[in-house]
Parts: sequence; structure tokens; C-alpha cells
Amino acid sequence: MTVDNARTLRTPLARVRGLGSAHHGAGAWWTMRLTSLALVPLGAWFVVSVISLAGAPLSEVRAWLGSPIQATLLLLTLAVTFHHSHHGVQEIVEDYIHVKGVKMAVLIASGFVHVLLAALSLFSVLKIAFGG
Repeated sequence: MTVDNARTLRTPLARVRGLGSAHHGAGAWWTMRLTSLALVPLGAWFVVSVISLAGAPLSEVRAWLGSPIQATLLLLTLAVTFHHSHHGVQEIVEDYIHVKGVKMAVLIASGFVHVLLAALSLFSVLKIAFGG
């Protein structure tokens, strides 16, 4: 047994699987990295778009959002943002809330809030994009 193996209580199978205390291992790590990477160009596009539309009349903003490319990019930005946010909050809750009942309640509430806000945001973009 090596020194590293003697210092850990994890079984060899647990070390191979890469599962931490939250039991979702490297998948959550990759999700956060990939959504972060996707948010870099999407966030830059969003900031440039908002700046270019600052002070524009509502009709111009609606026309801009009526473009399939702009609407699609905004929908992608919203979806990736809410997905990233949900996973980030989940990681924080799992790391810092240690009472099981409270942890479960916060995770459920966070999930509902993220889904509700994402649905409202996506619906609003689609309604404006399709002339509602």
C-alpha cells in the first residue's frame, strides 16, 4: 500500500470512479467547465448587443430580436446561463450545507426556481421573437 492509499479511506473502486462526497464526480466538473467556456463568447455577444441597443426604441429591439440568429443566440445564452447557475448553486449547497433535510430542501427549491426562471425567460424571448 502506498503512502497516498494509506491516507485515504476511499476504496480503490471509489478512486477509479472519481466520485466525491456528492457522488456525481467528474461529470459535474466537466459541466461547469464546458458551460463556463460556452458563456465566454455568448456573454461577450450579449454585452455587445445590449450596448448597441442602449437607448433604441422598443420597435428596434423587437425587430432585432425577431432575427432568427439573434433570438437563437439569446435563447442559447439564457439556457446555458441557467444551467450553469443551477449547477453552481448545487455545488455550493452540497459543499456548505451539512444538514441533510435543509440541504435537500434548498436543492429542491433551487431547482424549482431555476426551472421557473428559465421557462419564463425562454417563453418571453420566443413570444417577442414571434411577434407576440
